[in-house]
Amino acid sequence: MRAIVNPRAGVAARRALAAVREGRPSWPEPEVIVTGGPGHARELSAEAAGRGVDLVLSVGGDGTANEVAWGLLGSETALGLVPVGSGNGLARTLGVPLRPRAALAALETGSRRRMDVGLVNGRPFLNVAGAGFDAAVGADFHAHGNRGGRRGILTYVRLSLWRSLSYVAERYVLEAGGERYEGRALVVAFVNGRQYGAGAVLAPGARLDDGLLEVVVLEDAPLYEIALAAPRLFTGGIQRYRRYRQLTAASAVLTGAAPVLHHRDGEPEPAVETRLEVSVRPRALTVVVPRATADDRDGPFGEA
Repeated sequence: MRAIVNPRAGVAARRALAAVREGRPSWPEPEVIVTGGPGHARELSAEAAGRGVDLVLSVGGDGTANEVAWGLLGSETALGLVPVGSGNGLARTLGVPLRPRAALAALETGSRRRMDVGLVNGRPFLNVAGAGFDAAVGADFHAHGNRGGRRGILTYVRLSLWRSLSYVAERYVLEAGGERYEGRALVVAFVNGRQYGAGAVLAPGARLDDGLLEVVVLEDAPLYEIALAAPRLFTGGIQRYRRYRQLTAASAVLTGAAPVLHHRDGEPEPAVETRLEVSVRPRALTVVVPRATADDRDGPFGEA
């Protein structure tokens, strides 16, 4: 077993690193490597898969999991998540405990399932990709961290509130599932999992192994209306909001009047392309999940 640790997760990463190094009965001497920068996790996981390593743990947030998974695509090596990020959207969807030792214990006795992987212009995402307000806040959050600022969910909320005061919704053309949407949208999200993270559920009932994405559009609205609707992401019922649209599709095309700022699993992508082509690689990745998640008929997986 190899564990790949993102040190940028701060104190939480250091605690997780200590927990991983302690090992488990099934992994008495884990190989633990700390990443040195962007792209390193992908290199490390690809090298492990090439050697036939059975399991690679991603110790970090959704962005780290994305990189690690990218290196594992096309292999039989499984991905396990030890979540220490700001939102941990995929880990929450998979039911992985948020405390490192509890996560390790759940993975040690867990089940293996195959999950879909989304692609945006050929680049993978595991949980959610999208354009609009969430991508703008993701870019702000990324830039804040690069300047040495504190990360974490409170910082994300603060930056979201600040961005909302000046954000102007972009006009998009979306084609998905034989349907077409054209207009200004606050968010266009391509959802493989169920939530952004931190409990903000965007597509209740989405499945990770059905070969489909839930394409969610939140239409432009006055700031006061958005503020009133936002709590539904956490309390339930966002799908009943009158400006919420949901399409189910195996592929989609999103076109903007200008280069589209977007994100993959919360990590911002440069706005250099006006057209995003989104697709799915069905069951392209093996993940280890707690047994309760694998057995839950209402969970993120269908029948094995």
